[in-house]
Amino acid sequence: MKKILLVGKNGQVGWELQRTLATLGDVVAIDRQGMDLANPDSIRNTIRAIQPNLIVNAAAYTAVDKAESEPELAMAINGVAPGIMAEEAKQLGATMVHYSTDYVFDGTKTSPYTEEDIPNPLSVYGKTKLAGEHAVQAAGIPYLIFRTSWVYGLRGRNFLLTILRLAKERDELRIVDDQIGAPTWSRMIAEATGQVLGQGFQPFVMRSGIYNLTAAGQTSWHGFTRVILENVSGLIQPLPHLIPLATSEYPLPAPRPPYSTLSSIKLNQIFGVALPDWDASLTLCMDKENIKQCF
Repeated sequence: MKKILLVGKNGQVGWELQRTLATLGDVVAIDRQGMDLANPDSIRNTIRAIQPNLIVNAAAYTAVDKAESEPELAMAINGVAPGIMAEEAKQLGATMVHYSTDYVFDGTKTSPYTEEDIPNPLSVYGKTKLAGEHAVQAAGIPYLIFRTSWVYGLRGRNFLLTILRLAKERDELRIVDDQIGAPTWSRMIAEATGQVLGQGFQPFVMRSGIYNLTAAGQTSWHGFTRVILENVSGLIQPLPHLIPLATSEYPLPAPRPPYSTLSSIKLNQIFGVALPDWDASLTLCMDKENIKQCF
């Protein structure tokens, strides 16, 4: 993989991928100024100019609630753009890595979703991400689609940073306790991607497909918050009082799946890659040397 095009270099996963992919090839990392994902001509012209051997698409429209009022833009970025990238990859004889989401499922299961389960997204965001999966698959190229969930890190906009901000501002936090999933650190996603790609081009081609890539275990948003607060107990005093909330008490524009834990057994069986438990990863992410930048 002599030349790697990384799309979305400033996103949570993209930022981490810049370091991880650097050991695998010559990385050309671009942001929205380098490629307008809502403009098909911009996508095609950029890829044709760079002529990568591998495209890693870490960019997405991720504003889940806003997507309900901007379905066309969300579809252009999440659904159409990945397909154009894949079509251009085919013309170049290139391969592609693309990231998707647990929100392609409706949450009616009570055990972790596998890659064989049939998607049924509830939200515009979930529907556009599923469209992106289908578009990549339809291009007829070697691809890896990694479905992940509840992504967080110490940059960008995410649940962890929102809770840290609110914990400093409020005496009480009311957090949903009846949606279940697996919080996954963006750095772990990038490192797992690197482990898979580091196995070489041939395994990539032979094992092309969809893989779940999430932290092990599961929790609720309330449980996620509890561990976040435990990790900053010495930095924020007093800690806010944490109150469990039902989804019905906190209505949002976009419906969420009540259960969206993904099984990453296939990733481990095929590539020998497994992520740590979500709470262990969170504690590592919130190491004092890391977390002090948030205060």
